[in-house]
Amino acid sequence: MSDLPSLSGLDEAAAIVYAAMPPTPHYRWPMLDAALGIETWVKHENHSPVGAFKARGGLVYMHRLAQRLPAVRGVIAATRGNHGQAVAFAARRHGLASTIVVPHGNSAGKNAAMHALGAHLIEHGADFQESREFAQAHAAREGLHMVPSCHPDTIAGAATYWMELLRAQPGLDLVLAPIGQGSGICGAIAARNALGLSTRIVGVVSAHAPAYRLSFLERRSVDAPAGTLLADGLACRSPDPLSLRLILEHADDVIAVSDDEVAAAIRLLWSCTHNAAEGGGAAALAGALQLRAAGRLDGLARIGIPLTGGNIDAPLLAQVLAQASPVENPV
Repeated sequence: MSDLPSLSGLDEAAAIVYAAMPPTPHYRWPMLDAALGIETWVKHENHSPVGAFKARGGLVYMHRLAQRLPAVRGVIAATRGNHGQAVAFAARRHGLASTIVVPHGNSAGKNAAMHALGAHLIEHGADFQESREFAQAHAAREGLHMVPSCHPDTIAGAATYWMELLRAQPGLDLVLAPIGQGSGICGAIAARNALGLSTRIVGVVSAHAPAYRLSFLERRSVDAPAGTLLADGLACRSPDPLSLRLILEHADDVIAVSDDEVAAAIRLLWSCTHNAAEGGGAAALAGALQLRAAGRLDGLARIGIPLTGGNIDAPLLAQVLAQASPVENPV
């Protein structure tokens, strides 16, 4: 199977996705245009059935798993939340039991959502990497199928939201894509390439989990600590080999944003769009604000940013919103 799906393969993936959910909206928000000084289209993946873009990859992966391995009765995944919700959501549609492994201290809201979707939740490890290693061992012990965060099928699923955006707005000069395990940015690459567009793609990592940025700069896989306190969906310590290879081959740049920059982006999204964004969900906007401050949006006409997820716990959102600086102004 090719790592990057063809146009027909993406249309097939979209049919799988649309059997479970409608396309998500994309909007221009006047105050956000003013804040960035450029025409900006926001793709609202926070409006999916699990509040994040990951629903799409889970649906495509599980549909094709049922065709490849019809004897599978149970699946397992490691997650900080959105991948686990997607796996549980898709597994339930196929009558499969799901086990989800999360690190200790994971988002209470995301844990509750996975429980509500019928998942058996296991807390293990200090971070995603330790949870993934435990999940792999548990899968072998219990005869469960391990669902990876990044796989050609999850990439095809993620690409469906980029297809919606890029087909509707083919003239975008630049899109920014957060990087956790990489299915989202690889989906952007797949959609752009399938449509034959020249849109530039810039990945955004947490400055407190810089593995993919260091790997991009050094052109090889580099592990790094993952200490972000806000963008848990970007808390990657070790790059995924498949996504890193595609990023090195096809992405135009990878930049890093701090938790403070992410917090400012969460506040700006709330002010300009009245949408709640989790840390990873606001990372693309944080990256756009950084590029604007550096003059790197000069000469561009139109950009696209995904709000990739809105699953932020209420106490954390309240804390972030309360920290607004008196100098912050969306216009």
